[in-house]
Amino acid sequence: MTLAPLVELNDGRQMPVLGFGTYSIDDPAIFTEALAAGYRLLDTATRYENETAVGQGIADSPVSRDELFVTTKLPGSGHGTDGPRRELEASLERLGLDHVDLYLIHWPNPSADLFVETWKAFLELREAGLTRSIGVSNFLPEHLDRIVAETGVAPAVNQVELHPYLPQTEQRAADERLGTITQSWTPLGRKSDLLEQPVLASIGRKHDLSPAQVVLRWHTQIGAAPIPKSATPERFRSNLDIFDVELDADDIEQIAGLENGQRIGGDPRTHEEY
Repeated sequence: MTLAPLVELNDGRQMPVLGFGTYSIDDPAIFTEALAAGYRLLDTATRYENETAVGQGIADSPVSRDELFVTTKLPGSGHGTDGPRRELEASLERLGLDHVDLYLIHWPNPSADLFVETWKAFLELREAGLTRSIGVSNFLPEHLDRIVAETGVAPAVNQVELHPYLPQTEQRAADERLGTITQSWTPLGRKSDLLEQPVLASIGRKHDLSPAQVVLRWHTQIGAAPIPKSATPERFRSNLDIFDVELDADDIEQIAGLENGQRIGGDPRTHEEY
């Protein structure tokens, strides 16, 4: 069984560098099996509508709670001063937990312009012990700069769409400047032809990796923390089996050539989630 290495967050806590994405999965047995395979980070959200299933999967697993890193996310309807605590307490009830390890603002919702007040409420949630670490998702550099200017506290994590088509070079630099870990959602380019690219197959043959494994190793080597999603045990087991191989500089350069700016999800400049 392979366990992902840990990365230190800017609050001194540690997080697995590769996790299990749960979007659109609602079978508790899948989550229990993922934990048995070696995953220790489970990433969910209120808007995924599967927190109860994730919680059941955790309850059905022999893995102890203190070995796990559970993430969930605040919906846009909970932005503001009072909503974050209400929403997190509801999430904890669904998960069957007394705290999460990481709580994220799911989207900045810039037109509502409440993400600064929301971040201040997140600081209180951390102080109350309802979450160990706090972070954001889909925040642009200007969003990060505002919350840090207002509070002096940088997010532990910024979870953004990131894959070889959209490597987020400037965003990763902005995150790094703040000591914030960039976490990758849709790291394998869901619903795109990314994994069919010949260059990934070629690199895979060189290292005896699948194209998906090549991409996930690329994420970890550029300093990102991917959370791939799969409901297929064979695939999600192989997604963990990447850490004994090192891509070389030529591999990284070839993968960089795949950049085309293609977004699969919403653009944080305009996307609103409630």
